[in-house]
Amino acid sequence: MLRKSLFRMGNICATPGALELLQADGQLAALLLARHQGGDFGDICAEDRGTNAEAVRLGGRILSAYKLPGAGTVWIITEADRTLTTILLPEEY
Repeated sequence: MLRKSLFRMGNICATPGALELLQADGQLAALLLARHQGGDFGDICAEDRGTNAEAVRLGGRILSAYKLPGAGTVWIITEADRTLTTILLPEEY
Protein backbone atom coordinates (compact mmCIF):
# COMPACT_ATOMS: atom_id res chain seq x y z
CA MET A 1 0.00 0.00 0.00
CA LEU A 2 1.44 3.36 -1.01
CA ARG A 3 1.25 6.12 1.56
CA LYS A 4 1.17 9.84 0.95
CA SER A 5 4.49 11.51 1.77
CA LEU A 6 3.89 13.92 4.63
CA PHE A 7 7.36 15.50 4.65
CA ARG A 8 10.73 15.50 2.93
CA MET A 9 13.37 13.21 4.44
CA GLY A 10 16.49 14.74 2.88
CA ASN A 11 19.56 12.53 2.74
CA ILE A 12 19.13 9.11 4.29
CA CYS A 13 21.83 7.44 6.32
CA ALA A 14 22.07 4.53 8.72
CA THR A 15 24.34 3.66 11.60
CA PRO A 16 26.45 0.48 11.51
CA GLY A 17 24.16 -1.28 13.99
CA ALA A 18 21.05 -0.49 11.97
CA LEU A 19 22.71 -1.60 8.76
CA GLU A 20 23.66 -4.90 10.35
CA LEU A 21 20.16 -5.46 11.70
CA LEU A 22 18.48 -4.60 8.38
CA GLN A 23 21.01 -6.43 6.21
CA ALA A 24 19.03 -9.68 6.25
CA ASP A 25 16.06 -8.09 4.44
CA GLY A 26 16.95 -5.54 1.78
CA GLN A 27 13.32 -4.43 1.37
CA LEU A 28 12.75 -3.78 5.07
CA ALA A 29 14.59 -0.45 5.23
CA ALA A 30 12.59 0.91 2.29
CA LEU A 31 9.33 -0.28 3.87
CA LEU A 32 10.17 1.34 7.23
CA LEU A 33 11.16 4.60 5.56
CA ALA A 34 7.88 4.64 3.63
CA ARG A 35 5.92 4.05 6.84
CA HIS A 36 7.85 6.85 8.58
CA GLN A 37 7.29 9.34 5.76
CA GLY A 38 3.64 8.36 5.48
CA GLY A 39 2.86 9.03 9.14
CA ASP A 40 2.87 5.47 10.51
CA PHE A 41 5.35 6.18 13.27
CA GLY A 42 5.29 2.64 14.64
CA ASP A 43 5.68 1.80 18.30
CA ILE A 44 5.68 5.21 19.98
CA CYS A 45 3.56 6.60 22.80
CA ALA A 46 0.59 8.93 22.34
CA GLU A 47 2.61 11.94 23.47
CA ASP A 48 5.28 11.27 20.82
CA ARG A 49 2.55 10.82 18.18
CA GLY A 50 1.23 14.27 19.09
CA THR A 51 4.73 15.74 18.94
CA ASN A 52 5.25 14.16 15.51
CA ALA A 53 1.91 15.49 14.23
CA GLU A 54 2.91 18.98 15.31
CA ALA A 55 6.36 18.56 13.78
CA VAL A 56 4.83 17.56 10.44
CA ARG A 57 2.60 20.65 10.45
CA LEU A 58 4.97 23.24 11.92
CA GLY A 59 8.45 21.81 11.49
CA GLY A 60 10.39 19.87 14.05
CA ARG A 61 12.20 16.59 14.46
CA ILE A 62 10.17 13.45 13.69
CA LEU A 63 10.81 10.13 15.42
CA SER A 64 9.53 6.67 14.53
CA ALA A 65 10.26 3.41 16.35
CA TYR A 66 9.68 -0.03 14.86
CA LYS A 67 9.97 -3.28 16.81
CA LEU A 68 11.26 -5.99 14.50
CA PRO A 69 10.14 -9.50 15.48
CA GLY A 70 13.07 -11.30 17.06
CA ALA A 71 15.51 -8.62 15.95
CA GLY A 72 15.18 -5.59 18.21
CA THR A 73 14.02 -2.05 17.58
CA VAL A 74 14.96 0.47 14.91
CA TRP A 75 14.48 4.21 15.24
CA ILE A 76 14.11 6.57 12.29
CA ILE A 77 14.70 10.26 12.94
CA THR A 78 14.14 13.06 10.43
CA GLU A 79 15.76 16.31 11.46
CA ALA A 80 13.72 19.48 11.82
CA ASP A 81 15.28 21.12 8.76
CA ARG A 82 14.42 18.02 6.66
CA THR A 83 17.97 17.67 5.37
CA LEU A 84 18.71 14.31 7.01
CA THR A 85 16.92 11.13 8.06
CA THR A 86 18.85 8.59 10.11
CA ILE A 87 18.06 4.93 10.74
CA LEU A 88 19.61 3.81 14.01
CA LEU A 89 19.30 1.52 16.98
CA PRO A 90 18.12 3.11 20.24
CA GLU A 91 21.43 2.32 21.93
CA GLU A 92 23.28 4.22 19.17
CA TYR A 93 21.47 7.48 19.97
